[in-house]
Amino acid sequence: MSNDIQTRSAGAPESTAAKQETPRYGNAALTPPVDVVEDEGGITLYADLPGVSRENLNLHVEAETLTIEAESNLTVPDGLKTSHTEVGLGRFRRVFTLSKELDTEKVSAELAQGVLKLRIPKAEHAKPRRIDVKVA
Repeated sequence: MSNDIQTRSAGAPESTAAKQETPRYGNAALTPPVDVVEDEGGITLYADLPGVSRENLNLHVEAETLTIEAESNLTVPDGLKTSHTEVGLGRFRRVFTLSKELDTEKVSAELAQGVLKLRIPKAEHAKPRRIDVKVA
């Protein structure tokens, strides 16, 4: 997946006056690369969020929609000057539609070294189970 810039709102183009008042990227956000691993117990999602702290990370689950929003704190140290920048935007946003087989009440999240790890277990009704057969 690529780090595409996507805007949150679609519609008519902005006027030049509106463009001058908004920040350089407006409501744009990078789409963080994500790996999703599924096992018998659920899914684990890994999202790359470089420079993001816990305070600047917002996770929302509403119905079957998971939203990841974050802002990074990548700053240039005092006395140094940037000669080349490939990621000039520090805002991330990604939205997922979750299966009804997942238990969104039991989502757990960890953030370490710029990687968000989300664990979403399967709901009890969706887990594989063994059916015992009784001999009559």
